[in-house]
Amino acid sequence: MFAIQTKQLTKKFKSHTAVNTLDLRVPAGHIYGFLGPNGSGKSTTMKMILGLSQPTHGDIKIFNTPLTPHNRGKIIPTVGSMIEAPPGYTHLTGLENMNIVKDMLNLQPEQIHRALNLVRLDKHQNKLVKNYSLGMKQRLGIAMALAKEPQLLVLDEPTNGLDPAGIEEIRNLLIDLSHQGVTIMISSHLLDEVDKMADYFGILNTGHLIFQGSRDELFQESIPDLLIETSEPHKALHIYPQATQTNTGIKIENIDEAYSEVLPVVYPPHH
Repeated sequence: MFAIQTKQLTKKFKSHTAVNTLDLRVPAGHIYGFLGPNGSGKSTTMKMILGLSQPTHGDIKIFNTPLTPHNRGKIIPTVGSMIEAPPGYTHLTGLENMNIVKDMLNLQPEQIHRALNLVRLDKHQNKLVKNYSLGMKQRLGIAMALAKEPQLLVLDEPTNGLDPAGIEEIRNLLIDLSHQGVTIMISSHLLDEVDKMADYFGILNTGHLIFQGSRDELFQESIPDLLIETSEPHKALHIYPQATQTNTGIKIENIDEAYSEVLPVVYPPHH
């Protein structure tokens, strides 16, 4: 089952096409890393998935239900989100901010306390948000998204600007939520960071989806070539018969981790 499906999803502006014919498949119960450089269309895509921006063309399904103006009100309560900067009034405490969410969404106090506990802010709930660290503000934004107990969580760059400790906090939180059955779509421009938590990936570039699949599929397609520079390529070819000669040495294609561990070292000839 897919938590999110899109078909030919497109968003055009006057001067450019921000998102071009995306066919996304986000498996339910997993963490989906949505990757791409800044300006590639990630935030625009997420806003369309959340019903905050109308697509120029294409369809969106959330848990197999089409997202349309008619049934948006039924679908969005199952989705939590944090897009761009974390929300919150800095002159209020964390709990006061959460109570605003409670009143807006007609939630129960238990749901607010559960969300604060999940993001480990319960001991800081009476502290003014202006005195929160950036990581705490990010966690408060996630708590607001979690208060209504959504099945799907959509987060736009939640670790952006955090120090390593803050990044680890958010990462562990999202992994814990995934283990509880929450589907998470998280955008980032850093593969190395998202790889520590996601098991499925979509990679966007200039509005086009250039890869989608599991972690194993991603790294299978990303196996590097090894270039060895040597003044005696014929000797190197004797050691690596599967290699091909280049202008400056040899090239060994599709080096995986297991093979690279047993590659012998070629030392430059002594003069």
